[in-house]
Amino acid sequence: MLGPLACQALGDLGADIIKIEPPAGDSNRQVGPRVSDDMGALFLTCNRNKRSVVLDLKREAGRDTLLRLAARADVVVHNLRPSALARLGLSAAGLRAANPRLIVCGVAGFGRHGPYAERPAYDDLIQAACGLAALEGRGREGSAYVPTIVADKTTALEVVNAVLAALVHRERTGEGQEVHVPMFESMVAWVMAEHLFARSFEPPRGPAGYTRLLSAHRRPYRTRDGELAVLPYLDEHWATFCALAGRGDLARNPRYATLAARAAHIDDVYRETAAIMATRTTAEWIAALEPTPVPFTPVSSIDDLFDDPHLRAVGFWQELEHPTEGRLRTTAPPIEFSATPARVRRLAPRLGEHTREVLLEAGFSDAELAALEAEGVTLS
Repeated sequence: MLGPLACQALGDLGADIIKIEPPAGDSNRQVGPRVSDDMGALFLTCNRNKRSVVLDLKREAGRDTLLRLAARADVVVHNLRPSALARLGLSAAGLRAANPRLIVCGVAGFGRHGPYAERPAYDDLIQAACGLAALEGRGREGSAYVPTIVADKTTALEVVNAVLAALVHRERTGEGQEVHVPMFESMVAWVMAEHLFARSFEPPRGPAGYTRLLSAHRRPYRTRDGELAVLPYLDEHWATFCALAGRGDLARNPRYATLAARAAHIDDVYRETAAIMATRTTAEWIAALEPTPVPFTPVSSIDDLFDDPHLRAVGFWQELEHPTEGRLRTTAPPIEFSATPARVRRLAPRLGEHTREVLLEAGFSDAELAALEAEGVTLS
């Protein structure tokens, strides 16, 4: 989902996204509940604001067609390994030959110049490689994956950042360029932002790993009748929380009095906080914490989010009518712009729905389109 999510985000921001699919379609079309055979839930989730064009890039006519489209494009995003791209004869240099202003953004599992360059990569593999699965599995019998495609989604945001930065550069200089976004390096940087910790120094001043996050006691707290996430993090938060609990002794204790001291004794802090939280119901704690600066929130399941009052108030969940799939729910673009609002302009396309439209815009004739269809290079 990395490439589809990255390009969907660019589409939300206003880009005209042309999604090139093989004749069999994106494999995500077959995943999840569906009304139509090729419109699975996973595909619907990450392909709005796109037009679908079918091209068989293993055929010369398909590659030639793509090159004609690239000659008119601002950006080409692909998620092929270097060797796969070379086999297709679609190098960045080849794509940019007819369009020096073109930005070619390649996404792969690993950087091109290391020994892992040709390894295949999926979210699970990158979670394991970057240290995240080991972190998630701490205190369990073995490593564990985070139950969301965090490597795909995080790297997708890196792709969006890279494309937008390259567009700014081109706006200033007129120069296109090739960009490569590796999942592995992106996720190691993401994981180590806080976990580099004592190994920020050379020689190291201790092991890697941010101690607060590595505590086995870091979790939402049990109340008398449920759970609540509470983080009395800053000194003001801690003093207020201790006062609410009638535990001024904890606020004065030099082991806990400052942020640095609490970080050094984090397991004890979590244990003390857990004991306090267990003395009242969730409703009682919410009523007590609401007027204070202490950060807290109820614990939501993914199903709870559909009825979340804040998400309802900001119009986050949108229901739209798809021409073939019926009424669909989608998320609204989360970023607000005062002048150029992001919006859902198109719902996910049927396979090849826009082939004819896009190729005619690119200057293909009806005869050329008919020849491509007859040869099996495309369908519309």
